[in-house]
Amino acid sequence: MNGRFALGPEVKRSAITRGAMLYDTSRAGNLSADWFEPRYWEALGALDGSARGRAAARFINSSEGRRYVLRHYRRGGLMAHLSADRFAWRGEERTRPFAEWQLTYRLHRAGLPVAAPVAARYTHTGSTYTGDILTERLSVVGSLAECLRTGALATLTWIAIGRCIRRFHDLGVCHADLNAHNVLLSEESVYLIDFDRCQLRGPGLWRDGNLVRLRRSLEKVTWGLPAERFGESDWHALLDGYRQSVARGESPSG
Repeated sequence: MNGRFALGPEVKRSAITRGAMLYDTSRAGNLSADWFEPRYWEALGALDGSARGRAAARFINSSEGRRYVLRHYRRGGLMAHLSADRFAWRGEERTRPFAEWQLTYRLHRAGLPVAAPVAARYTHTGSTYTGDILTERLSVVGSLAECLRTGALATLTWIAIGRCIRRFHDLGVCHADLNAHNVLLSEESVYLIDFDRCQLRGPGLWRDGNLVRLRRSLEKVTWGLPAERFGESDWHALLDGYRQSVARGESPSG
């Protein structure tokens, strides 16, 4: 298998009908194609809700006590009117599930705060394909957007968010959709999720673009909420954290 990143011996590729799976045997040694089907988990009584939005993410609690997030790739914008979930076929390594899985795998191995990737699948028909990705579910309080709807955040939390983003930027991770829904908060850590269409780049203005996108998202999710939920002092605290030099492996909230 010629991946775009070096993968460990625990990573396996298996052919399936009209496609293939990529998975981590240390996390899912008994994986089958059924794992990508919500009805399979529903039959086991393992479905535990879903996320809002076009991401079509399903939450799973397996009988072994493992917690997963299963996400089906869907189109957004005008292209969604042409096809809800089919993408142009350009080869296996350029499928969105395999590309995102491999990038997330690399980030996880580098010690960055991401959800551990479990498996990815594509199904190829003619000139198009569909795809799915399975990751471990993080134990968090909620997304940044959800937490802001509940109450104001401490200054140290904003600093931790900035430091977390800086860790990804230092590795060259340009997040394609850095918004308040893709930043997750636990009692001790800050995480980033959803690396679909993300790229590794050298230093550049894309970093500022990521931060501007997050700022717009924060303004959108706090519109109409009490003023103390998000203001200039919060944003400057985030930027203060971002400007700090964060050593690899250091806790983003430390």
